[in-house]
Amino acid sequence: MSEPLNYSSYLRLDDLLRQQVPRSLGSHGPEHDEMLFIVIHQVYELWFKQMLHEFDYLAERLRGGEHARAIHTLQRLRAILKTIVAQVDILETMTPLEFNAFRSYLESGSGFQSVQFREVEFVMGLKRENIFKHYPPETFGLDRLRRRFDEPTLWDAFLAYLALRGYAVPADQLGRDVAQPLKPAPALQAILIEIYRADAAVSNICERLVDLDEGFMEWRYRHIKMVERTIGGKPGTGGSPGAAYLATTVRPFFPDLWEIRSQL
Repeated sequence: MSEPLNYSSYLRLDDLLRQQVPRSLGSHGPEHDEMLFIVIHQVYELWFKQMLHEFDYLAERLRGGEHARAIHTLQRLRAILKTIVAQVDILETMTPLEFNAFRSYLESGSGFQSVQFREVEFVMGLKRENIFKHYPPETFGLDRLRRRFDEPTLWDAFLAYLALRGYAVPADQLGRDVAQPLKPAPALQAILIEIYRADAAVSNICERLVDLDEGFMEWRYRHIKMVERTIGGKPGTGGSPGAAYLATTVRPFFPDLWEIRSQL
């Protein structure tokens, strides 16, 4: 007979709390701040998992024309992003000397290798075939990443939502190659301007997408400053370019929603 469910067994805490294993070794044991570094990044991965879960739900709601549930899910995603940004404050309590005390033990490990974050980028429309060169065939989750690359993005679900609401979304947008990165589309921008001027409900969806986009840029910016604060201009672990590379990533996922701002 199985034991009754309780808090610990429901959350599988026996498994979860064994996953924080520092690699640094010193005269008094592992470096103190390595535990913080591990916990923060594991929590990031859990939030990425939840975000992907919410993105899939959001895409279904948009394609089904479920306006209220789509708004609610977009608000939840924005709240998650605010939480992710706030975690940078905790990481910034670690000084450069404290990080360098265990940095060498990370070897080639780097956040650049996060498969789930690449999934998030793909869902948001930032598709790049060359990213796969950084992931050897045995990489955990590579099958999911490849599937995300081949699937429609959140923006494609939004276009389907617009078409369902009766807007004449250009055929080249509805039938676009979903494996390609999003690019500004002037014909679509004309429709978005019409929406902002005459359709408060749909423009609310647009603004919540802008919230989401801005939230990602905020997170990227805070990440850059945290890296600069911790390692300056040095390369990142795993040979990544560090802050110099990260600075190139602070750009919107949904260019059309930003392009129209100067025309309203």
